[in-house]
Amino acid sequence: MAPIRTPRSSWIDEGLRALAGGGPDAVRIEALARALGVTKGGFYWHFDDRGALLDEMLDTWERVSIDEVIDRVEGEGGDARARLRRLFALASSTPELLRVDLAVRDWARREPTVARRLRRGDNRRMEYMRSLFGAFCPDEDDVEARCMLAFSMFVGSHFMVADHGARSRADVVALALRRLEAE
Repeated sequence: MAPIRTPRSSWIDEGLRALAGGGPDAVRIEALARALGVTKGGFYWHFDDRGALLDEMLDTWERVSIDEVIDRVEGEGGDARARLRRLFALASSTPELLRVDLAVRDWARREPTVARRLRRGDNRRMEYMRSLFGAFCPDEDDVEARCMLAFSMFVGSHFMVADHGARSRADVVALALRRLEAE
């Protein structure tokens, strides 16, 4: 009977969890094997080295946080405003994706190849939002400003700790998003 191998995707998922929790230095083969309850020898059935795992983790981050999000938003149809609301709801409801995204952003500050991947991903996100805002905003400057504000809000609001009086953070985010959708 052939030995049961830990699936490649399990190594990638565990690597992303480690990245989100402690940055790229936390993505160590021994630690991943321990977390998966396997020996590190199984790692080498799937990857040549740690660098190969890191590349595949970035591929997965792009696919899951960009491609799959856009596919989900588009798959349910609706006009541009409905799709924007769905996009904003998805962005707000996936804390695990946000943690990985923030870890990739931090990693990109120190690693040029990761910075290039982040730029590519951010450009794809901006292009998608431009297509949605552009469907009801005829002014290109207005479209660009709305995209920048929306994207900045989702990345930056997680670093803010300000109180909002009687309003919750979720209430203020909802107010901001309604303003971005307005004509």
